[in-house]
Amino acid sequence: MAQTMKSQTTGYLFALFTFTVFATQDGISKHLSDHYPPILITMIRYWAFAGFAIIVAARSRPGLRVIVGSQRLVLQIVRGLLLSSQIAVALYAFKTIGFIHSQAIFASAPLVVAVLSVPILGEVVGWRRWTAIGLGLCGVLIILMPDPSGFDVHLLIPVLTAVTMAVYSVITRLVSRDDDPLTSFFYTGTVGALLMTLIGPFYWTEIAPVDWLWLAAICTTGIVSHFCLIKAYEHLDAVLVQPFSYFQLVLTSFMGVIVFGETLQWNVVLGSVIVVGAGLFTIWREAVAHRSRKTRGA
Repeated sequence: MAQTMKSQTTGYLFALFTFTVFATQDGISKHLSDHYPPILITMIRYWAFAGFAIIVAARSRPGLRVIVGSQRLVLQIVRGLLLSSQIAVALYAFKTIGFIHSQAIFASAPLVVAVLSVPILGEVVGWRRWTAIGLGLCGVLIILMPDPSGFDVHLLIPVLTAVTMAVYSVITRLVSRDDDPLTSFFYTGTVGALLMTLIGPFYWTEIAPVDWLWLAAICTTGIVSHFCLIKAYEHLDAVLVQPFSYFQLVLTSFMGVIVFGETLQWNVVLGSVIVVGAGLFTIWREAVAHRSRKTRGA
């Protein structure tokens, strides 16, 4: 029992640190996206990610050859394409919509995951979770509420990003039924790097010397955050790690106000509270269902 508690505590610490680094990474991305094309930033970021993924696979116990051998190769490629595209679009959202507003909409992704898990994964979602999903989507509508000048169509960019994040997460769960987590990690990095390398050079612009330091920082935080996330998953189930993603929203909101001088609009705050509350309840119910399935399986 004591060993289990120690393992869980270690997992929680890794999860907390992971999403703290993710928030820092988003802040650096926001800074760079104000000056450079999002695809260029994503390409350089993925070069470091792919290198790290290859090293991790090569040093793993099964070895690189085994890790590369996916049973769901097409889906793994789709995952890699989705995540790399989503990151580039998210950076564009930071630039056009704002840091806080975009992050608030991104927070709805777990609700979309719950909806998609029914037809794609065959999961059963009870009335409590459907109610929470409905309330959460109402929160999104509050966040998207038009100002007196009318609805800003650019708000659809972070909505697209949230949906893409959700599809990526659902496909990740699907491939996890057959592939090792390191296999998914390998294809996430390498496929994304290949895609960005094919299109990124068309967006190349001269980079100021000081911004190479920021790019190095974003590559470093990317490697550290993914390493810590792997460690968190070694000690905790995914449903216990996921709630920490909302801590990232809190940190990025503070960052948006303090660093980037953004304003917290009342509809964004209210909508975010509803979305986060609904998301946490949905994750909690999923955890309950997960424990119930494990108990019956035992």
